[in-house]
Amino acid sequence: MPDANSPANDIGTQYYATQLGIYDEMYATENKALPYWERFMGALEAMGSEKLELRRHEAQRLLRENGVTYNVYGDAQKLTRPWLLDPVPLLISSEEWLVIEAGLKQRAELLNLILKDIYGKQSLLKKGLLPSDLIFGHDGFLHPCADALQNQQRHLTLYSANLARGPNGRMWVLDDRTQAPSGSGYALENRTVMTRVLPDILRETQVHRLSGFFKAMGKGLAEIAPHNKEDPRIVILTPGPLNETYFEHAYLAAHLGFTLSQGGDLTVRDGRVWLKSLSGLQAVDVILRRVDDSFCDPLEFRSDSQLGVAGLLEIVRRGNVAVANPLGSSILENPGLLAFLPRLAQYFLNQELKLSSVATWWCGQRRERDFVLQNLDSLVIKPINRSLGNHAIFVGVLSSTEKEHLRSQILAKPHLFVGQEQISFSTLPAFIDNHIEPRNAVLRNFAVASGDGYVVMPGGLTRVARQKDNFIVSNQAGGISKDTWVLASEPSMSASSWPQPVRNQLNDAVTEPLTSHAADNLFWVGRQLERIEASTRLLRTVLLKLRETFEFKDPVDNGCLTVLLRTLTQVTGTYPGFVKGDAQLLKTPEAELLSLAKDSHRRGSLTANIHAFVQAAFNIRDLWSHDTWRSVDNIRRRWQQRVINNEINAEQLQIHLDDLITGIVAFTGLTNENMTREAAWLMLDSGRRLERALALIALLRSTLALRHEDALQNQVLEAVLVSTDSLTIYQRRYRAFIQLPMVLELLLLDETHPRSVAYQLHQLSIHMSALPRGKNQSHLSEEERLILKAHTGLRLCSALELTQVNENEGVYANLEHVLSSTAGLLWRIAEVISESYFSHSQASQLMIIKASEDDL
Repeated sequence: MPDANSPANDIGTQYYATQLGIYDEMYATENKALPYWERFMGALEAMGSEKLELRRHEAQRLLRENGVTYNVYGDAQKLTRPWLLDPVPLLISSEEWLVIEAGLKQRAELLNLILKDIYGKQSLLKKGLLPSDLIFGHDGFLHPCADALQNQQRHLTLYSANLARGPNGRMWVLDDRTQAPSGSGYALENRTVMTRVLPDILRETQVHRLSGFFKAMGKGLAEIAPHNKEDPRIVILTPGPLNETYFEHAYLAAHLGFTLSQGGDLTVRDGRVWLKSLSGLQAVDVILRRVDDSFCDPLEFRSDSQLGVAGLLEIVRRGNVAVANPLGSSILENPGLLAFLPRLAQYFLNQELKLSSVATWWCGQRRERDFVLQNLDSLVIKPINRSLGNHAIFVGVLSSTEKEHLRSQILAKPHLFVGQEQISFSTLPAFIDNHIEPRNAVLRNFAVASGDGYVVMPGGLTRVARQKDNFIVSNQAGGISKDTWVLASEPSMSASSWPQPVRNQLNDAVTEPLTSHAADNLFWVGRQLERIEASTRLLRTVLLKLRETFEFKDPVDNGCLTVLLRTLTQVTGTYPGFVKGDAQLLKTPEAELLSLAKDSHRRGSLTANIHAFVQAAFNIRDLWSHDTWRSVDNIRRRWQQRVINNEINAEQLQIHLDDLITGIVAFTGLTNENMTREAAWLMLDSGRRLERALALIALLRSTLALRHEDALQNQVLEAVLVSTDSLTIYQRRYRAFIQLPMVLELLLLDETHPRSVAYQLHQLSIHMSALPRGKNQSHLSEEERLILKAHTGLRLCSALELTQVNENEGVYANLEHVLSSTAGLLWRIAEVISESYFSHSQASQLMIIKASEDDL
């Protein structure tokens, strides 16, 4: 292995090639690095490329295990992509940061005043300081929001800006984000990971901490609550798990202690917004929205929206709920406003802008339009209305026909376009292919209104282009994120980002409400987990019997294998499978068994069930502990790597099934040990018990309810005990030859055995009675009546009576009747739970994409 000083282990800083005419963050002059960059790169050089690559791999492992993803629209596989983090951060000196921070605070104050005026007195329009076409022609101006702003000091609670350094070394604002600014959660996760992978360098570099910003965010949101300011209920309104930044929504909800909710979880009644939870309606004081404002209220804005809350704006007008940022704030993202900000800064603040915007010409004015048309080739053209597929146009790369088409569009509706100067972003070091190389970068900063002003995150989310000389840095285009280190003059004090506790007494603790969509997903996490386990255990038993049949050529073994193969189809629901009577398929079942394991497009296959389990778990990412989520990721990743991505045979599959069982047991153990026995646990375990009972009944109906010859019966009984992990307990308890009545006693009627049907029904009885709908009622709920009927019916059974036979029948009729009637009751219980507790509104993927377009 090469040592740290060998060429093979060099990170390549001596070959770092800056680009002519482009500012580089590391170099003050062409040949001299800035002192803080020199110290940092010296530390990386001492580490060497091999160790730095190991740190990069460790960072990606941590991000993956923490579930950090970014959904990419148009992905053919419709999968979330892992968040990419470069181990080389952006360094900003404390002196320069003071300038950036002051500029961001000023800009946030200015935009807040503009927002207040546009939806209030509109003096800017009346005095001609803003053209009416610029405001009323923008989709972000929502007429119903006029005069709807609440009486508070600052309406613009959250603010974000994309910054880039031009060739002259000055920071420019590329655009402002005021609708539902995203990225702060990713910035925090990046810092958390960097603290793990470069702890010594981070400590020695003396970097400002981010915790103060998130503490200010919690405080700022509490301050705007119209009621219950000391302890407001704050919810994050998300479009759902298909949204590109859903991870961040769940992450911030968990980190700040807010409730993650979708539109279907909220309702308007009696002049308030309420959160629908299993325990009843909970009044909402503040909504931190991650849904675009035009989708937030189908009564006032887009009537086709399934993502918002009908009547929300009226409650805002009444002053009974605060929304951050206010509905209608997307007007501030109009790029045409950039051309007027210097004059508005003088008007409102009597100040020059401390952070200049990139040079912008709004085409709604004749002189500016003519300038843009005369200089079209050297400008970037942007529509003022940002939407999916409607982005910046680099005119210089267009054909003559395309240029003429663009020119005609501008002439037809000039107020809908701006021209901007095409600037070259600065470059900064990035670790690419084991070497340090320059990449163009954009920095996203964040500010929050808190107390008497705005608090700016001392850092941010830096993004660099994957390819050299590329100015497109968005994650949608494959960009790479970086941590942003703002250097402190002295070590930063440790501080928690959690809000200060309001309650001082132990008995004041509250239970977090469980939303309907969270309850739905928890229920299905439990059900899918049991489907995976039942299929895995039975498939493993089938493979073991297949090997015995091949080795011993025993007709009884072959008969038992046939029974198990048909049972596998019936338990997994993968018809026609082995039940269609195909003799050749029963003789050579290996291909069908591999399909049951690997085919992701086959409903009921192991891979399809694993995908459904992971997706349901991801939908409620905010509810899991780190260890629990890591176990979910391990199940997905190991199965993907070892089974889906490889050509395997039946013998190899059995080894991977053992590993899968271990992963399932790990998840089950973590949820058993880490979850409090509240509503979330009730839903998760109810799903598990219901599905385990159904799987057991399907297994017993396909095996033990059928009459077999004695030799075959013995093998089937043993196989069933093996499949249910009950052979050892049977041997310890009965110490006798395996007999049908005793197997039924153990697997069907024994309430002390966790693998029996009776145990599942007993647990379901407890859970049903504990569900909130059952409280304060003098009569049983429907689900309670159903489970009581199923449980009582089973308790009245006798194993000997169930195995009484009519010589002319091929089944145990009494057993079949009990099993089928119990299964019917369980299916009905599942329907009742779904109808009573879950929200079934489902927005289309396209709507979710359109409803949050703040691309990172």
